[in-house]
Amino acid sequence: MIDEVQRLLDEYWRWLRDRTALRAVDGSVELTTPFLDRHNDYIQLYVTRSPGGFELTDDGQTIRDLRASGTELNTPKRELLLNQTLAGFGIKREADALVATATPETFSVRKHNLLQSVLAVNDLFYLSEPMVASLFLEDVTHWLDSIKVRYVPRTKVTGASGYDHLFDFVIPRSEAAPERYLRVINRPNKESAEATAFTWLDSREARRPESRAYAVINDREREVSPQVIGALRQYSIASILWSQRSAFVDELAA
Repeated sequence: MIDEVQRLLDEYWRWLRDRTALRAVDGSVELTTPFLDRHNDYIQLYVTRSPGGFELTDDGQTIRDLRASGTELNTPKRELLLNQTLAGFGIKREADALVATATPETFSVRKHNLLQSVLAVNDLFYLSEPMVASLFLEDVTHWLDSIKVRYVPRTKVTGASGYDHLFDFVIPRSEAAPERYLRVINRPNKESAEATAFTWLDSREARRPESRAYAVINDREREVSPQVIGALRQYSIASILWSQRSAFVDELAA
């Protein structure tokens, strides 16, 4: 199993390196990643020199795009969710920009954390229909509360690589069940499935062997592709479709 996981991680690093492009832009370096935003555009980060190292930022693109799409962050609940998400990755918000500082030694980890925060904020606040009254994460939270699940929200876990990963909910081990790690996927697609798979691959080696992973998937507006479910299953991640969540009540509440 260790050799298999190592091979998968090596393939992931190779894909990440080969699909990343650099370009000099006005005194900074534009870093185009292979990860896609909700418009299927590649996510771009910008790196500049700073005293003692580097400053990395999304240049405000993430929040500006959400605002342009009609998603405001001007309610206490949304501000709290945003701040919790950024704090989980150690990312600062300066006006609209998401910002990380790094030394040469911490550059790769801080770049990873900034990219993960961009993906998380995009997914956290994306509303597939303008009239949706609440965020999917809020709905999942209310559901877990209603079925009396004991959980720790927004938990950061350090993986075997040394990179930090954020799980939306961690359900502690009990006499009846092992630890359970939940990621909420609001926009199920190839990229979100791959990101969730890597998070669990990198994290599970440092967890108890019997620990389980779940993806809570929003299927309210569109059918989820079998490829997404299959990709998660390949890495031992159980898919909880929102329309079928009642089937998992006993498993999560145990």
